[in-house]
Amino acid sequence: MRRVVFRATIDSMKNTIIAVVVIAVLGLGAYFYLRNSSEKTPVTSEKQEITDDTTKPSAQDSVPVTKAETVIGTSVGGNKITAYHYVSAAPSITPDTELLFIGGIHGGYEWNTALVAYEFMDYLKENPTVIPKNVKVTVIPVLNPDGLKKVVGTTGRFSPASVSPSAEVVVSGRFNANMVDLNRNFDCDWQTEGKWQTKTVSGGSKAFSESESQAVKQYVETAKPSAVVVWYSSAGGVFSSNCHNGVSAETKMLTKLFADASGYPAYESFNFYEITGDMVNWLAKNDIPAISVLLTNHTDTEWDKNQKGIEALLNYYMK
Repeated sequence: MRRVVFRATIDSMKNTIIAVVVIAVLGLGAYFYLRNSSEKTPVTSEKQEITDDTTKPSAQDSVPVTKAETVIGTSVGGNKITAYHYVSAAPSITPDTELLFIGGIHGGYEWNTALVAYEFMDYLKENPTVIPKNVKVTVIPVLNPDGLKKVVGTTGRFSPASVSPSAEVVVSGRFNANMVDLNRNFDCDWQTEGKWQTKTVSGGSKAFSESESQAVKQYVETAKPSAVVVWYSSAGGVFSSNCHNGVSAETKMLTKLFADASGYPAYESFNFYEITGDMVNWLAKNDIPAISVLLTNHTDTEWDKNQKGIEALLNYYMK
């Protein structure tokens, strides 16, 4: 009887030992499996991020922009001239490139040049990530608020339905409150009288005699933009600038980029008739690359064309 009990005890101990060994082996196996799995997890996650980057917007694309505005001056009639600034909100990044876009220098006569500038601003609001982190975009949609107000009844945003039906009123909107053609008031071949097609127009009493051109001068001299685009109408083309110093290599590049992307023809200069006191030529005189983008007519903004041209310039200046 004792032998039976003793053998049963031994058998029980063997079973217990075997169970302990099995549990230990299973436990060690589980430990190493979990450790290996945890060590592999970061590698798997990193690969997933790389894969995602090929199908999703990059980090650049996820950065919004901030918008600010400054009043750079007032018109002869006392209306504000406002510049709107768009920069990337990426931390610790200060843009080293500023692109300046100007519309409405001929007020209500070329009211579509103000509208295309406003459409550009709408585009930036809806697509803020098109602005490179190193670029500041500044838009002056209405440089001649007095002339615009004559034709559309306001100095700010408007619709084509607000445009005066009177051809005489529309033509008068080309000039500021002093009846000066602002695009004849800058310091490149300035004269008191300039030409507009076959007409004689006032270039002001001296270069920069008008508060509107003074506002641009002061802004440009302070901000020192890397490039300037000015909208006019109507001829349908992209025109380089120069003031008897030849077209700079950078201006040639901007002209080609905008023209190729937009589909507008490119011209080395505006030579349909003699122009004095022109703004973009004054910019060229001061070694600032500048182009004139002339819309095809006086009513359409041709936004699709201009969007492509603008995007080409933004990509060109991206670092």
